This record gives sequence, C-alpha cells and structure tokens, in this order.
Amino acid sequence: MAHEPLTRDHDDVLLEGFLALETPEGFRAELIEGEIVVTAPPDGDHEDHISLIAEQVFTRSETRMQFSGNKGLKVPRGGCVRNHVIPDGTFAPRELRLFRGAESWMPCDGVAMVAEVTSTKPDRDRTAKRHCYARGGIPLYLLVDREKSDVTLFGDPEGADYRQHVTVPFGKQLDLPAPFSFALETTDFL
Repeated sequence: MAHEPLTRDHDDVLLEGFLALETPEGFRAELIEGEIVVTAPPDGDHEDHISLIAEQVFTRSETRMQFSGNKGLKVPRGGCVRNHVIPDGTFAPRELRLFRGAESWMPCDGVAMVAEVTSTKPDRDRTAKRHCYARGGIPLYLLVDREKSDVTLFGDPEGADYRQHVTVPFGKQLDLPAPFSFALETTDFL
C-alpha cells in the first residue's frame, strides 16, 4: 500500500514561522492577512496620542476599563485563526479581567475597543487591521489618522468590515458609545 507524502498547508507553515520569530527588542511582529509585518518602535507623537486616549478612558468612561498597549490578539481569517495582530491599544471591561493569565496571543472575546494610531504605513491601519478587528467581532475600532488629521470610530462589525463609522477632524469631540459613554476630546492631537 502506497502512502502519499505528508504536506503542510502554506498557511500552517506561515503561522509556524511567524510564531517562531525572534524580533529585536521594541519591535512588533504581526501576521496580517497572510503577510508577516515587523514594525519599528513608535515615535513619541504616536505614543502621546495613545496615552491621551487611555487617560480619557480611565477618567471618563462609565465602565472601568483595563488597557494594554501590546496585547496580541488572534483573529479569524477564512474560518480559522491566521491573523495575529497587536493593537496600539486594547480596552476591555475591568470586571472581565481578560488580560490576567492570558497567553501572548489571546482571542478577541470580551474586548470592547481597539485603537490604532497611524504610522509609516497608514493604509495597513485603515484597511487590513480594520478588517481583522471586524472579523474578530471587536465592537469598536478607534483609528487616529495622523496623515489626515482626523479620528474615526468604526462600529457594528459584520463579517470582514464595520457597518458604521463616524469621522471627526482633530479638535472636535467624538462620542464613544457604551460601555464608554463619553465624548473623546481630540484637541490635544493637534
């Protein structure tokens, strides 16, 4: 009886290689839509924007939130887990304690909102990551677009995209729905 040689699916090989990567300190490696992406540490303005968002969420949100600036999320792609993304900010209700005991890459279940601040490749945040977060069922995606000087809140994920979005220019308030329930100030992004 002849046996066919064992073959491995391209996606399995890619995922295995990605998980085995050793990136230099401060760099991030992500697997986004079948592409391994290694990103240099962010600049100071990028970190300032994330800090401004986190500060407002902590002080103004109606629900106490946990925050992570480097939590890896496993996101479905075509029915199986293939995307591994690291949002600039991940928020989850504190009562869920999602980050406690979580492995390096955790599912999106329970995440209330992710935030991204555009960097050197803004289209990745505008499109590919938006699709990943929608597939993961993350209710809200906040995008701070430094090139366009605006902030967009995507909501109501369905399939590979969000059905709703609201964009305001820097300097205007952006209403965040429950469980946050406050108007995000963007004046300091100017």
